[in-house]
Amino acid sequence: MKKQLGIGLSALALAAALSACGGTVGTTSSSSPPATSAPTSAASSAAPSSAAAELKTATSSAGQIVVDGKGMSVYFFTNDVKDSGKSACVDACVAMWPAVTTSSATPSVEGVSGSVSTITTADGKKQVTVNGLPVYNFVNDKAPGDILGQGVKGVWYLVSPAGEMIKGAAPGY
Repeated sequence: MKKQLGIGLSALALAAALSACGGTVGTTSSSSPPATSAPTSAASSAAPSSAAAELKTATSSAGQIVVDGKGMSVYFFTNDVKDSGKSACVDACVAMWPAVTTSSATPSVEGVSGSVSTITTADGKKQVTVNGLPVYNFVNDKAPGDILGQGVKGVWYLVSPAGEMIKGAAPGY
C-alpha cells in the first residue's frame, strides 16, 4: 500500500512540474508522449572522456538528433527567444528540464552544423545554445536514445544537427 501511495505522489509531482513548464504561447496541447524509450544506433558511452564532444549527433526513432556528451537527447523550448541571451525555463521548469551546461565558452561539437555558443544561467553556469536558443535535457530520459521529451506540452522539441526544431512526433507517439 505504501509503495502504491509513493508512486501516486510521484506521478502527481511530475504532473505539477510539467504543467509549470508547459506552454502559454499559442498551445493547447495537454497530452504527453507515452513513457517508452526509442532505441539509438549511435549511443555513446556513459562516461565520456574529457576530450569528448559536448554536443554530437545520434540516430533516434525521430531521425538524426543532437545529444549531449553523455548521449542524452537535447531539446529546445519554444518559449525561449532566439539570441535573447536568457532562458525562459525558470523555477519548477528547471527541475524537469535542466540546462545543458559546459565549462567552456566554446563548447566542442561533433557532427553539429548549427552555431553553438553559450549564455549565462541565473546561477552563473554556462548554458549551451544552438543557433541562438538554449538547449535542455529532460529528466524522464534515463538512457541514451530516450526521446520522451519530444513534443511535451507542444513546446519541447528535439534539436536537429543543423540546429532546427524537429517538430514531428517520434514514430509510435
